[in-house]
Amino acid sequence: MTPASNQVYPIIWHNDSVSLIDQTRLPNEYTVVEIHRSEDMALAITTMIVRGAPAIGVAAAYGVYLGAREIETDNRNEFLQRLEQVAQLLRSTRPTAVNLFWAINRMMRTAYESVGTVAELKQTLLETAQTIHAEDLQTCQAIGDNGLAVLPKTPEKLTILTHCNAGALATAGYGTALGVVRSAWREGRLARVFADETRPRLQGAKLTAWECVQEGIPVTVITDNMAAHCMKQGLIHAVVVGADRIAANGDTANKIGTYSVAIAAKAHNIPFFVAAPLSTVDFALSDGSQIPIEERNPQEIYQVGDTRLTPSGVEFYNPAFDVTPAELITAIITEHGAFAPGELAKSQPKQVV
Repeated sequence: MTPASNQVYPIIWHNDSVSLIDQTRLPNEYTVVEIHRSEDMALAITTMIVRGAPAIGVAAAYGVYLGAREIETDNRNEFLQRLEQVAQLLRSTRPTAVNLFWAINRMMRTAYESVGTVAELKQTLLETAQTIHAEDLQTCQAIGDNGLAVLPKTPEKLTILTHCNAGALATAGYGTALGVVRSAWREGRLARVFADETRPRLQGAKLTAWECVQEGIPVTVITDNMAAHCMKQGLIHAVVVGADRIAANGDTANKIGTYSVAIAAKAHNIPFFVAAPLSTVDFALSDGSQIPIEERNPQEIYQVGDTRLTPSGVEFYNPAFDVTPAELITAIITEHGAFAPGELAKSQPKQVV
């Protein structure tokens, strides 16, 4: 059995501010950014200083509190009106990750339902953000252990492919897809992680690989178009990815390229798992065609650092996510167990708050 040693926490509340690991500078530079204002938190989410659906939700919750702290009034109605403006600013940052909206809505519901003075209300909002933060860490640890229970029983030591980064950096800590990897590593069931490079922002090469190196987990980085070849060679026993939004029928939006991996896994009879908290399931959407897909700056495609990769005059299309149909997904691993996509609705009444 390999002991867990995760010490990566991308979001920390400390000295009345939020400390964020600047993920745009990894793996070459470890930098912490201090966030004191809601506008700065919105910018950090937009520019992907903080990223990953659960982490975005935690960051947005603190962003609501930081905005509340800036409002100078003792009038409750005026306070709530101005807090709505803060919430709308934060909602506008990343359209696909449903955890963002879930966390903001939970904070706003707290604001409207709590009693007391404005000062007491602000304190309640801070406590709610801290609760969301703590719950996410516990949720990820449960996802990891529930994932371990449904991984293939053979071989004893598995090689797991993942796409993008759904690790500690994408959550409050531990991770969703990498939470499953960490639990497998802890129990001696993991031989190696294959990390898709994940173009165009390279979160797999930069972030997933960095996390694994920190903990001594064997990791091999491959380009995205090598995944099917590795499967054909018998190098992959299971695929585990995260999610930014899951429709009620199990259709799953994740980082662009995930759909291709799912098709390849199906062709090679390899189980394909999605690991995500139930807060990522948007029961208001009947299927994945209704999930909004963020399109990002084309510079992510045509430039790396200061080097331009393409000739002038070409056009670009840069969707940040694609949708994997439910029929390609073996199970969705949540903090309350692993469900076949069609069984997600059974968890709705009790879990979605």
